[in-house]
Amino acid sequence: MSIERELSKRSQNKCELCSNEENLAPYAVLPAKNGDLQDTIFACATCITQIEDPEQTDPNHWRCLNDSMWSEQIPVQIIAWRMLSRLRKEGWPQDLLDMMYLDDDNLEWAKATNEGEADEDKIIHRDSNGVIINAGDSVVLIKDLPVKGSSMIAKRGTAVRRVSLDHENAEYIEGKVDGQQVVIITKYVKKL
Repeated sequence: MSIERELSKRSQNKCELCSNEENLAPYAVLPAKNGDLQDTIFACATCITQIEDPEQTDPNHWRCLNDSMWSEQIPVQIIAWRMLSRLRKEGWPQDLLDMMYLDDDNLEWAKATNEGEADEDKIIHRDSNGVIINAGDSVVLIKDLPVKGSSMIAKRGTAVRRVSLDHENAEYIEGKVDGQQVVIITKYVKKL
């Protein structure tokens, strides 16, 4: 059975965030761990657009989180936490955040995108052209890079898919090159 059918069944064919019944699609909660139901939600186009583009966020739309934050589905809780964190300056989201509980692993997952951090505290990863790299993006190497601790050389032009970010250093990302997990310096990559 496809993920979309499983999500439709799990959500009773409604957006798991706002209960809208139109324009529904699977949405992977980044950084996706398995790429399956455990890290995917069923969401409407309105929610997905606002999740992906903070400039289009309508605070009143997200009052629906008062109900959906209590979902049994962990990825729904993660998105609820992220959106409430983004909107905390509105006042009412902070009250909901204070009531919400996530265990340590899920809280770390929720914080993985730096949502809710003050802009001056966020670590922003940028490629060689200054384009922002997000968790789950794909990049291409712009230079041959020797891999420390091995004889392997990651060749220029190699695509690295679904990178993860180092949350302590804006210059480091991680990804698989020839099946080996490596740390890559952002000034040697270009976002695809």
